Amino acid sequence: MPLGEVNIVRTATIDYGRQGLSEMHSKGNWPRILLVEDSEDNRFMMKRLLEMSGYEVLEADNGELAVNMAQVMRPDLILMDLSLPRVDGLAATRRIRKLPALKDVPIVVVSAHDTADFHADALASGCNEYVTKPIDFGQLEVLLKRLAPTS
Repeated sequence: MPLGEVNIVRTATIDYGRQGLSEMHSKGNWPRILLVEDSEDNRFMMKRLLEMSGYEVLEADNGELAVNMAQVMRPDLILMDLSLPRVDGLAATRRIRKLPALKDVPIVVVSAHDTADFHADALASGCNEYVTKPIDFGQLEVLLKRLAPTS
């Protein structure tokens, strides 16, 4: 990610993060996000940014683990990469959608794939939204606030 994009992302996180963090603290809410990403560096960066915004972050590095963790940990929202080992993001999403307790949990694709076919396949598999990499964290934060429960 170019340095300019990192600075924009950090600025957006600080602006949105402090407001979101204080709102969640005052209400005693800590929305739980399952972050499914096979790149350790991407996962590390996203986890830190999400935690700065007041989210509790669970991590999975493959689709199979994501399905198992979702079933046990019951996240409020799932951020799902498409290109994953063992089970890809679309197959993992379809498996999660078959679980009655998780059928309404928002799933947001976070992927470098930015074609109409990938978008259509993601929505057809049960994803609610699609975000492309590199991530504009300010826009992601607005999306998360809309999708993740806050009460």
